[in-house]
Amino acid sequence: MCVTCGCSDDGEAKITNLETDEAEHNHHHHTHTLPDGTVITHSHSHDNHIEAPQIHAKIHNTTISLEQEILAKNNLLAAQNRGWFKGRNILALNLMSSPGAGKTTLLTRTINDLKQQLSISVIEGDQETANDAKKIKETGSKVIQINTGTGCHLDASMIERGLQQLNPPLNSVVMIENVGNLVCPALFDLGEQAKVVILSVTEGEDKPLKYPHIFRASDIMILTKIDLLPYLQFDVQKCIEYAKQVNPKIQIFQVSATTGAGLENWYAWLTEKVTNLSALISSRLKDT
Repeated sequence: MCVTCGCSDDGEAKITNLETDEAEHNHHHHTHTLPDGTVITHSHSHDNHIEAPQIHAKIHNTTISLEQEILAKNNLLAAQNRGWFKGRNILALNLMSSPGAGKTTLLTRTINDLKQQLSISVIEGDQETANDAKKIKETGSKVIQINTGTGCHLDASMIERGLQQLNPPLNSVVMIENVGNLVCPALFDLGEQAKVVILSVTEGEDKPLKYPHIFRASDIMILTKIDLLPYLQFDVQKCIEYAKQVNPKIQIFQVSATTGAGLENWYAWLTEKVTNLSALISSRLKDT
């Protein structure tokens, strides 16, 4: 269960491989003995997510704070994911934004423009549907859909399961498109090398002040849909000042995935990251 908003955890996630159209649910079973001697067996699954917490409440007859335990478990799995990426020389980025900010449009444009230079695979996160994953698939990129059900974010366990299905190639890029939400995704390390927050000019320049944690946690802010600026009352400079106020080290790119404006700076950063990662791996191999 999410420690911030109470949404369901990885037990409800469904992973769909768009190559085979096969869906994998995370089912597991428990057996508990109640104080009166009654034995109860139940599962944590999509069909059982309401009953299970009620059973646990009856068993333990208490309410405790699980925030530290949940995040500790997630961070351990994230560290394992990070090692998995590192061992395969894969650059993993966690793309986060509110719904409708333009993550998928930016992602498809990036894949199409850089497909001759970079191998990019995608883990697509949404509560329901595979609509965005289908758009990604049209670019020719490998993609796995993770549906979180009532969950409002991806976590490290979901990414671990998704990577088994995705099987990205060595020396490549994995883009993780998180569920649209400016709160919970910032709290969960997925094992990525960098977090990228995407903000649309249609959302208001004060978002970094309203949702500071996600901007503080991010290495990059991409300000999208700048082609719409002539039609909006959006102060770009104030937005940048607010973001820098929250996170002085954040790098900011202003882009339009529709017209292509500003994308060269985003692409330069991305290719430099891949180059630096490859150089680091090569250096370590020589040292051994």
